[in-house]
Amino acid sequence: MVKRKVGKYQLGRTIGEGTFAKVKFAQNTETGESVAVKIYAKTTILEHRMVNQIRREISIMKIVRHPNIIRLHEVLASQTKIYIVLELVTGGELYDKIVYQKRLSENECRKYFHQLIDAVDYCHSKGVYHRDLKPENLLLDSEGNLKISDFGLSALAEQGVRLLRTTCGTPNYLAPEVLSHQGYDGSAADVWSCGVILFVLLAGYLPFNELDLATLYKKINAAEFSCPFWFSPGVKSLINRILDPNPETRIKINGIRSDPWFRRNYISVRRGEDEEVNFDDIDAVFNDIEDHYVAEQVEGDDRGPLLMNAFEMITLSQGLNLSALFDRRQDYVRRQTRFVSQEPAKTIISTIEAVAESMGFKVHSQKYKMRLEGVSANKAGYFAVVLEVYEVAPSLFMVDVRKASGDTLEYHKFYKNFCNKIEHIIWKPAEASAAPCLLRTVTY
Repeated sequence: MVKRKVGKYQLGRTIGEGTFAKVKFAQNTETGESVAVKIYAKTTILEHRMVNQIRREISIMKIVRHPNIIRLHEVLASQTKIYIVLELVTGGELYDKIVYQKRLSENECRKYFHQLIDAVDYCHSKGVYHRDLKPENLLLDSEGNLKISDFGLSALAEQGVRLLRTTCGTPNYLAPEVLSHQGYDGSAADVWSCGVILFVLLAGYLPFNELDLATLYKKINAAEFSCPFWFSPGVKSLINRILDPNPETRIKINGIRSDPWFRRNYISVRRGEDEEVNFDDIDAVFNDIEDHYVAEQVEGDDRGPLLMNAFEMITLSQGLNLSALFDRRQDYVRRQTRFVSQEPAKTIISTIEAVAESMGFKVHSQKYKMRLEGVSANKAGYFAVVLEVYEVAPSLFMVDVRKASGDTLEYHKFYKNFCNKIEHIIWKPAEASAAPCLLRTVTY
C-alpha cells in the first residue's frame, strides 16, 4: 500500500480529475478534518500559461467567505506540484439531483434560489463576478445546502473599469450582452445566469437549448422562451423580469430580494464578520516557488490496489451507517460513481479493458488505474473516463468511475450502458440484487 502525505495532510483516493488537475480526498492529521486537495503539476501550469489564471482563482476564493460558497483552507507547494486545500463537499452536484428527479418542487427550488442569490450578492459586494454559474458548479453539502464552486472564470472588479470584456462561460447560461462583445456588467450577467438556473430547477430542462449555436444565440438575444404550465404566476413573473435581454431594465438583486415569490419563507444567511485576507501563501507559491514548499512523503509500495481505510469509507457513506455504500436506492448516476466486485483485481481490470475496447474506447492502463478515451456519442467532441480499483476488504474491491472530460449527461448514459456490459463482475448483496450497486459521490 502506498501512503502519500503533503505537509499535515494524508492524501487518499482520487475523487475528481480534469484536463489540468486532479482532486484527492485527504485528512488533516492534526485535526482529523476531511478535506479535498486539488493538485496541479507545475510543469502543466507553465506549459499552458495558466499561472495568472490559477493565481486569480485562488485569490478570489480567499476573498469570498460565505456559508454557500466552497471554502478554501490554504495553498501549498512542493518542488513539482501546487496543492489547493478545499472544503470537502459530499452531497454531489445540484445538476445530478435535477437529472434524478427530473424537476424539483417549487418550495425546494425557492430554498436553493435563496441560497444562490445570497451567495452571488455577497460575491458582488466583494467585487467578484462568477461568470460561469450553472447547476454543475453548484454543489450540495451533506445537509443539502448549496455551495458555489469553480471560480476559474471569475473576474475581480478593477478600479475605474465598469464593463467586462471577456466572453466566457457556458453558452446556454450566457446573458445576451456577454455575446455582443460590446462589454457587459458582471453583476447583471450573473443575475441572468441565476434566472436560467431557476428555470432549469423548476422545469427540468433549459429555456434556451439549440444544437446550432447561431440559433441558440438568436433565441438568447431575443429572450425567446416559454414557461411550462406548472410554473406558478409568481415565479413566472420573476423569471420574466430576470431573463430580460436588456441589462439596463433587467431586475437587480435588490429587486429579486423584494419580489413576493422570493420573499416567501426567506431567511437571510448570517455571514459573520469578514475575515482579514492574507495572500502570503499565494505569494510564496507563485513568486518564489522553489524556496517555499512542503515535504512530500511516500511510504510503502505499489504492487497492488490502494487500500481504502475505514475513515474514507465512513466519509463516502456520509456517516457511521455504512449501508449507504451498498444501497440500491442511492443508484442515480452522478459525475463520479462506483461499484463493488468480489472478483480478483486483475480480473476486474481485464474485464473493463475488454468491454471498453468493445465500446470503441482507447484504453490506457497503469497498474490499477485506467483512462478510457474516445469521442462523444454525438461525435461532437472528446470524451474520457477514469477508473481506479481500491481494496476495501480482503477479496472485496471498489471501482471508482469518474468523468474526466465531456458532457455530464453523456456520462450518465455511458455509465448505465457500461454497467450493463460488466454486470457479471459487479457484486450484488442479497438485499440489493436487482441491479448494480452504485455508491454515493464525493464532489469537491
